[in-house]
Amino acid sequence: MVAAASLVVAVGTATGMLSALDGRPGTDEARPGLVSGSPSPEPDAPSAVPSTSEPASPSPPASATASPAAKASAPPSPKKASPVPPKVLLYRHPSSQVLDWLRDNPRDWRADVIEARIADRPAAVWFADYTPATVTSRVRAVTSDGAVQGRVPVVVAYAIPDRDCGGASQGGAPDLGAYDAWIDRFAAGLGSGEVVVVLEPDAIAQSDCLSAAGRADRFASLARAGRVLKAADPRARVYYDAGHSGWHPAAKQAALLKQAGAASAASSDGIFSNVSNFHTTSAEIAYDRQVLAALAGPSSLGAVIDTSRNGNGAPPDGEWCDPAGRKIGRPPTLDTGEPKIDAYLWVKLPGESDGCKGTPGTFSPAYAYDLASP
Repeated sequence: MVAAASLVVAVGTATGMLSALDGRPGTDEARPGLVSGSPSPEPDAPSAVPSTSEPASPSPPASATASPAAKASAPPSPKKASPVPPKVLLYRHPSSQVLDWLRDNPRDWRADVIEARIADRPAAVWFADYTPATVTSRVRAVTSDGAVQGRVPVVVAYAIPDRDCGGASQGGAPDLGAYDAWIDRFAAGLGSGEVVVVLEPDAIAQSDCLSAAGRADRFASLARAGRVLKAADPRARVYYDAGHSGWHPAAKQAALLKQAGAASAASSDGIFSNVSNFHTTSAEIAYDRQVLAALAGPSSLGAVIDTSRNGNGAPPDGEWCDPAGRKIGRPPTLDTGEPKIDAYLWVKLPGESDGCKGTPGTFSPAYAYDLASP
């Protein structure tokens, strides 16, 4: 993984593949582990609720209803109150590496800070292991639980072949045909409720390691993936990889995104940036708007930003592996107050190592505490 890339450590240890959904070899339980996390819901953006009041009928002439004196003394009619839109909540998965650590270490001096500032935030649930036989049921477990709670899950599809160009997060499906079939099964678990899908971190921004033909094939498969996901669940919001503000120029990234189907409303709701990275929210907002403008897609397209570890911005030396001095960023929310920015999300769970403070993808309480402490 080049230093500019957003390191997404999900698998690859000395003892064999670890699921990014669990943190233990050989389990099929979906979890926000390894690269993502769990947390408690926070109020987010209000859903748009249409007015239920009907248009008023035309009033008859005043002379047919009341005298001028009565009209002058009559109190004004009360206005109908507009319905208050319900708050939209992000989903907090009930199982993760950080929750496991807190359960096993309740008296650790760092536990209170880690629980309050990391474990109690909603975060993405990653599907990073290539297990086609179980992916539908595991996705369905997350989305159905979110629907029961009335909360919006964030799920990460992360199984593209040649993932991470053979780096620390290598793995994925054996070929694009197998990946297409895996996406079909992933989509079958989405259900019919609202869900945010972060589609293949780094798959577009970090595609330079592929041949021109390999890149074109990958982009065609990603475009298909977006169409399949949105056809399976019309309420799913699918976002494509825009890298981050310290990587490709906006025009170059937009050109790549367009080839991968991100400019089509049939496959895309926009872009995501800063996954597993540290660039400031303000820098990502500016960059994402530039990418969206260059993408020239439908006006409905927006962006989501990973704010999990960007509280102090990126290190000046470009270090990407568990760099010191970083802090957690803005809490996850679907109510950013920023035009074209649909959400701030915690896609990478703070405290899960990039590989320098622990085995890649495993939880480091020391790093978590450093990130979460004021």
